[in-house]
Amino acid sequence: MTDETRDNTELRDFERMLAEVFISGDDHRIGEVIEFDRALWNTLSELGLARLTGDESAGGSGAGWTEAALLLTAAGAAAAAVPVAENDLLAGWLLATAGLEASDGVRTAAVLDVDGDARFVPWARDVDSIVVLWQDRADAWRVADVPRARIELTEGVNLASEPRDHVHVDVAALSGAEVPASVAAEFRYRGALARTLSSVGAMDRILQLVVEHVTARVQFGRPLGKFQAVQALVADIAAESALARAAADAAVAAASANGFDSSATRFAIAVAASCTGHAAAVVARNAHQALGAIGFTMEHELHRHANRVLSWRSEFGTVSSWDAELLEAAVAAGDVWSAITE
Repeated sequence: MTDETRDNTELRDFERMLAEVFISGDDHRIGEVIEFDRALWNTLSELGLARLTGDESAGGSGAGWTEAALLLTAAGAAAAAVPVAENDLLAGWLLATAGLEASDGVRTAAVLDVDGDARFVPWARDVDSIVVLWQDRADAWRVADVPRARIELTEGVNLASEPRDHVHVDVAALSGAEVPASVAAEFRYRGALARTLSSVGAMDRILQLVVEHVTARVQFGRPLGKFQAVQALVADIAAESALARAAADAAVAAASANGFDSSATRFAIAVAASCTGHAAAVVARNAHQALGAIGFTMEHELHRHANRVLSWRSEFGTVSSWDAELLEAAVAAGDVWSAITE
């Protein structure tokens, strides 16, 4: 919970409502492709959460990134099988930017290459349409809302068995609406921030699972949590999770205050993506060490979250790409301390 949430009654109420909407964990087993949770999606739609940040005049709820952050964190903690980020923060935003109508339906979004292809598109097989962004010529980008029936699709999954499909669109048959070239860059930053927030929620849940296990599990006559080595594992999980959350909160605050065109916002998102990506490795490793063999079983909840954070950190930019961006920004600034503290 951020300081802003603590000080805002409406945000606290919203966070409590989300806790009731999302139930942590599911019955997904290792190796099974995760299925779109249609019942949960219908609930989100009825509550106005499926298009949370959309303009009210276009059927959205008119919220901002602060509310979206709470939603994504709750969805990440619950391993929710719904495209909340894709439908609203990516597809919905692209349509609004292009001045296109956002009719009812489930959407995801993708950036196409010169051949009209996009790889690892989230939830493509389950949506009604895909909002695509492509470069029409050197200085022009276009957006179109393409029905699922007009898209060639090859099914794929990520490490967590979430749908990540490869799609092909005949861009020559599309007209689309022209958008500024900056939209392509913003798409990446928006996606990275969304994944960071979902990962923060998942890591919070992992920490909760580990604490519950080492408190209840007794070995050699005392709880596992009484052993110093186990305490060190849990402490590292808590520290890395807290660092990731702090960086994500700072990125949300920057985006809310300055927008995505700001260099300060993009630096903050790069920091958040880097911190979260590095934290994911420590959190997943230490959690499995603390839980031992039970954490690797199909029945235990841990793998649902650990595999997600390890998968999400490579979407919308790899950890190394965000590290490189931070290094470049620090070199360009010539003053690393100011870049960190301002």
